[in-house]
Amino acid sequence: MKKKWISIMALFVLMVSMMLPMNAFAADNSTDNSQKAINEKLGVPIIVYGANLSESEKATVKEALQVEDEAEVDEITVSGEDLAKYISDGNPSSRMYSSAKITREDAGKGLIISIVTPDNITQVTSEMYANAMLTAGIEDATVEIAAPKPVTGHSALVGIYKAYEVKTGETLNTERTDVANDELSVATQIAENANVSDEQIAELLTGIKKQIAELNPATKEEVEKIVEDQLANLNIELSEQDRQLLVDLMDRISKLDIDFSKLSDQLTELTSTFEEKYGELFQDEGFWNGVKNFFNKLIDTISTWFK
Repeated sequence: MKKKWISIMALFVLMVSMMLPMNAFAADNSTDNSQKAINEKLGVPIIVYGANLSESEKATVKEALQVEDEAEVDEITVSGEDLAKYISDGNPSSRMYSSAKITREDAGKGLIISIVTPDNITQVTSEMYANAMLTAGIEDATVEIAAPKPVTGHSALVGIYKAYEVKTGETLNTERTDVANDELSVATQIAENANVSDEQIAELLTGIKKQIAELNPATKEEVEKIVEDQLANLNIELSEQDRQLLVDLMDRISKLDIDFSKLSDQLTELTSTFEEKYGELFQDEGFWNGVKNFFNKLIDTISTWFK
């Protein structure tokens, strides 16, 4: 009987390890300090630092972005003047702290967004970044975002714009980057005012864009109907002011030259950091009750094998 239960417990451990992220059980015992190989096809990662970082803050950001693990990187700085370039009402005197590492990926890879200092990016989520970046025309990249102290996270998007232009040699449409910034602001405002989750906001924005792509609305009234339908589908209630902001934003987006079907494909590749997706998992009593019930049933089933 002892051997039987050892087998059962071994299977238990195996199944748990399959359900949880692999690195939840992995000990960091590696002594291999080898750096990554240089990508000669797409180029090295580009690091964009906020212009107002102190030397110690910059060192903190470099550690968070694991800059030393890269064989080579390109480094640039983003300032308030860059903010004014990409955003029509941007303040050139703005203080910039949010930083990012951008790694170009093969076509079709999608956007992989990681906020590596989630406690210091207080408003903007990875899903919000992805939606705004795709609206601006940025695709197929791994983007890691960090800040040395609490900031809203809005300025990091400007750094991503600048880095992407440097990396690809392409010039982003400033009308699209301006709308993308407004999208970020509207998303964070709605999340706060309507008391809805970031996931719901991301789903709302994506759903509206998909409907715009499918229905190709010709008038603002048609856009408004799409917005109202999506709000109803997600049971989100907005104030009249926030609802109008969303309608105005989506009307502007509908008039941009965006391939929404391609945007939708990119969104399916969206990922977030372990901390964002699993940080609270281990404190979730409901999750562990579900695990317990699952394995109770599993053990009951396995027990019948030995009868």
